[in-house]
Amino acid sequence: MTDIDRLFNRLDTLLDRLEPLLPPRHTEPDWSALAYRWRRPGYLQAINHPHLLEAEALLGIERQKQRLARNTAQFVRGLPANNALLWGARGTGKSSLIRAMLQEFADQRLRLIEVERRDLIDLPDIVEPLYERPERFILFTDDLSFEADDASYKALKAALDGSVAATPENVLIYATSNRRHLLPEYQRDNQEARAIDGEIHPGEATEEKISLSERFGLWLAFHPFGQEEYLAVVFDTLRRLNLYPDADGVRAEALRFALERGSRSGRVAVQFARDWAGKASYESFAGN
Repeated sequence: MTDIDRLFNRLDTLLDRLEPLLPPRHTEPDWSALAYRWRRPGYLQAINHPHLLEAEALLGIERQKQRLARNTAQFVRGLPANNALLWGARGTGKSSLIRAMLQEFADQRLRLIEVERRDLIDLPDIVEPLYERPERFILFTDDLSFEADDASYKALKAALDGSVAATPENVLIYATSNRRHLLPEYQRDNQEARAIDGEIHPGEATEEKISLSERFGLWLAFHPFGQEEYLAVVFDTLRRLNLYPDADGVRAEALRFALERGSRSGRVAVQFARDWAGKASYESFAGN
């Protein structure tokens, strides 16, 4: 046996071992699921235990909840609705609010498909099996940001507005980002601005960065929490855990926890409440 023959035999053996690990490319998704995750090499994986949230549990973002809920309600009823960009401070409930929409509208055939940023280049393949489905699908991309030469950036632009292929009417894109325009902004971008007839016109780099975010018809801004908003989430989370501790003691500990973390946000408030509840239960157990 020649070296080439031995090489081909080893490759055949390797492929035989890998083949069972690879999902079939055209397997029909489990359409009874509430949520899915796009997986390469190209299939929708049903999420059997989706992380559902009640919108009432999200405090400090009432205006954002109302606007996204109205947009989603229009969508599930087959009325005109917009793709949504939820941007702003970290830990303020952006992705949680999108998951809460699934909880609120699942009985109206709303479904969620989670798509990683790196997989946005696959958007045409993701939406292809959705055209004839009776469900309404939200493509959810969390913590979205790009570099200027990112191929998935152009794919998302085309999906939002500009592709020759029409986006299915039963699909919307909801994305979260810490950046308003989804791309890094540099000081040199402002230096490209020019005055025309007394008016300031941004340079090409700035126009390119704005061109993606403006294709989202609904912008929702999330701002850092104030102290009282942070504490409200702390006490609400403890209440949901059926705990009603001394308010003054918890308040002082919660503020100290936020100071150590360098952030007051809904996420930090929930983390403190879980830590406090776990510690209290552990100390009670240990005392017995």
